[in-house]
Amino acid sequence: MRIAIDTMGGDFAPQAQINGALESIKELGVDVVLLGDENVINDCLKTKTYDKTKVSVVHCSENITNDDKPVISIKKKKNSPMVLGCNMLVEGKADALVSSGSTGALLTSGMLITGRIEGIQRPALTTVYPKTNGATVLLDVGANAQCKPEHINQFAFMGYAYAKAVLNLENPKVGLINIGTEEKKGSQTYIDSYQMLKDNKFINFIGNVEARDIPSTEADVLVCDGFTGNIVLKLSEGLVIHMMKLIKNSFMSSLKSKIGALLVKSSLKSMKKSLDYEEYGGAILLGTNGTVIKAHGSSNEKAFKNAIKQAKKIYDADLVKSIKQFAIENKAKNEEKTEE
Repeated sequence: MRIAIDTMGGDFAPQAQINGALESIKELGVDVVLLGDENVINDCLKTKTYDKTKVSVVHCSENITNDDKPVISIKKKKNSPMVLGCNMLVEGKADALVSSGSTGALLTSGMLITGRIEGIQRPALTTVYPKTNGATVLLDVGANAQCKPEHINQFAFMGYAYAKAVLNLENPKVGLINIGTEEKKGSQTYIDSYQMLKDNKFINFIGNVEARDIPSTEADVLVCDGFTGNIVLKLSEGLVIHMMKLIKNSFMSSLKSKIGALLVKSSLKSMKKSLDYEEYGGAILLGTNGTVIKAHGSSNEKAFKNAIKQAKKIYDADLVKSIKQFAIENKAKNEEKTEE
């Protein structure tokens, strides 16, 4: 497998991206293409020991930043890592693209250059959300602020396919994030989405899931519009950081509590690991004709390596093919209904 790496995006670029890529070569055996300023990349590689047959460098004279407008920037900055990386996917020169740069630009590049899967109206940004008994697939988390019921219905299958292929779940349970569990709760969009999901024979729908129940839900897949999903994700990240600070301050408040902290240190580390975004790598843009992974903007070496690991899982599971097959079958089903 050959993975294109955007080395110029993110808070700790390019060191975190390059180090994560080299670690993924050792652990996963993948080949990597480092996209960015070749002088900067080669300077970083000078001090590293790695298999040179598995690393290639492609010079990029431009870079898209968070201040750039997505659509304009991908049209003007054609020699940027994101644009070149997506073109490599289209041309078959790479099997996946991983970037921790501008979310908007990466999503735009993925949708406009790589292209949507025929039959999928809106690609969705998808992530793995930690919960009490493992993890759930959450989508959309930011690609589509406003959605129609059909979009959410398609998100449900894509999340279902992801959970089966990557999380190895036999018949994943799908839930709809809403303000109540009753069937008629929420806006008209969510009421109609509930009915479509209920009628969807391709998934295992279990109903609405309230926000307070997300951390312990039995659902393996949770769907919503991108506005709601992004708030859920960002709020959860903030709460974890705040909670860990409160616990640390509490344990440091007295000698007795410090002794107690030593006794539960290993348990706290285990809890932190289960809630840490670094363990889950990044978010994938499901619904495009290629594997595009958005790593967290503050990804360190470990987080970026895990984003690459996620890309390999998706590639090995042939997830894009599964979604394409669903789109074909769903289209045929809708045409049958129209004829009736």
